[in-house]
Amino acid sequence: MNRWRRPLSQVALAASRLLIITGAWFDEILRMRWDEVDPESGVMRLKDSMTGAKVIFLNKPAVEVLEALPRMLDNPYVIAGDKEGTNLVNPEKPWDAIREKAKIQGVDIHDLRHTFASYAIQGGMNLEMLGALLGHNQTSTTRRYAHLDSRQHRENSEITGKAINSILKR
Repeated sequence: MNRWRRPLSQVALAASRLLIITGAWFDEILRMRWDEVDPESGVMRLKDSMTGAKVIFLNKPAVEVLEALPRMLDNPYVIAGDKEGTNLVNPEKPWDAIREKAKIQGVDIHDLRHTFASYAIQGGMNLEMLGALLGHNQTSTTRRYAHLDSRQHRENSEITGKAINSILKR
């Protein structure tokens, strides 16, 4: 390992954080190049993604993760791989290590994208806006990502029930 390389665990942790706080696909994060990142404008302008060219909006926590990552010599990738000039290609082993340290079982790396979507919906974002953030063309696709927990279902039921009940009591 060259003296200027950072440990893979730091790279994997940064990739995992970017996944959960941006809702991006893991391939989009792993293949992201420094010339596609514009922290001043708060965007990543991906030249190629699963759906072609795509803009991913960077929230403040994502910008902080990116700013904490040093640029590697002769490596255009944000999430640098083991070999000079390459990106991390297989996040599964580092993800397994992160899950073990965090003591979480049964959480796939793709679940981080679902977590982003679920928190967005629970925070009040509508499906259309969330779909745009995730790069979905169909609202039905977004619906599969946005999981509400039972508290959110209960709160929504209470709000709806009270609203209808107030009309019925008139």
